[in-house]
Amino acid sequence: MRFLWRTDEPLWLEAALLPLSAASLAYAAASALRRPAAFRAPVPAISVGNVVAGGAGKTPVAMEIVSRLLERGRTAAVLSRGYGRRGRGDLVVTAATPWDAAGDEPALVKQRLPAALVLVGARRAALAERAADLGADVVVLDDALQHLSLARDLDVVVMDASNPLGNGKRLPRGPLRERPASAFRRAGKRGLLWLTRCDLPRDGRTTSLVAAAREAGLRGPVESAFETAAPLGKESAFLFAGVARPASFEALLRGTSVRVVGARWFPDHHRYSTRDLRALRLAAAAQGASVLFTTEKDLVRIPASDRPGPPVIEAVPVDLRILSGEDALASALDAALDRG
Repeated sequence: MRFLWRTDEPLWLEAALLPLSAASLAYAAASALRRPAAFRAPVPAISVGNVVAGGAGKTPVAMEIVSRLLERGRTAAVLSRGYGRRGRGDLVVTAATPWDAAGDEPALVKQRLPAALVLVGARRAALAERAADLGADVVVLDDALQHLSLARDLDVVVMDASNPLGNGKRLPRGPLRERPASAFRRAGKRGLLWLTRCDLPRDGRTTSLVAAAREAGLRGPVESAFETAAPLGKESAFLFAGVARPASFEALLRGTSVRVVGARWFPDHHRYSTRDLRALRLAAAAQGASVLFTTEKDLVRIPASDRPGPPVIEAVPVDLRILSGEDALASALDAALDRG
């Protein structure tokens, strides 16, 4: 699916993808039928999402916001669909919850932020009520910019400054869930624009998107970058991941002391089989790798018994660092928490 993020499509690729262009029209028509929010949570609600299908870094942004709420003494709950999980019932995630019952992202959030409540389920409105019953005084909706059934007090629109729109086309022809202008109008004065990967060369479209967001009344932008959270040494590493934008993970590692000798990518949220891991170890050994590096989200999906080597499978911890926009973030959180 790398074509979704290309900004320079050759004519042969455009012709080959014409059937998807027709499907994009149907997707746009279905999106236009969405109804506005009808339920207001008993506690402040903050939504974190993006206008594209994956890859902007919304879950790290959600975790950063939750971390700041916890630092303020708030009892914060993260509400998620639990994409890719087994089962459909509502669930309160604990440290002992298997990842495939919670979903990889909720499991990772609970692992990184054990003090936060984490709930998964199909209806965010029901989850918000349950979270409040459990003592939450603020809820954070992960990946919910297009989820309109629950009103929110703050919409955080996350965009990758280095490639905010991919090829600029709607799903499934491109990565767009909706047009940025539509998201900005809906968020309005209760919105905050958050740019990620601001340490990379900036896409020429980002400047006009920032201007459009400001015109619509959004605060910000908050500008941020991802960085490895621990020294990695000078190991020879073979990379693998099942995420939306694996090239970003590879670029992050190539900017460290690690010597990358090879890589293999899987579909987003891929469930690793014993066969997959055996093939990865053979490929790594053939390239002389001493370690298999993957993302924290991927490691959640690999049983602890399958991680020892040779070569060992390890996650590269990544933190989000804010470069500018601290005041905009603080004022947006203040306004959301003070519902009046």
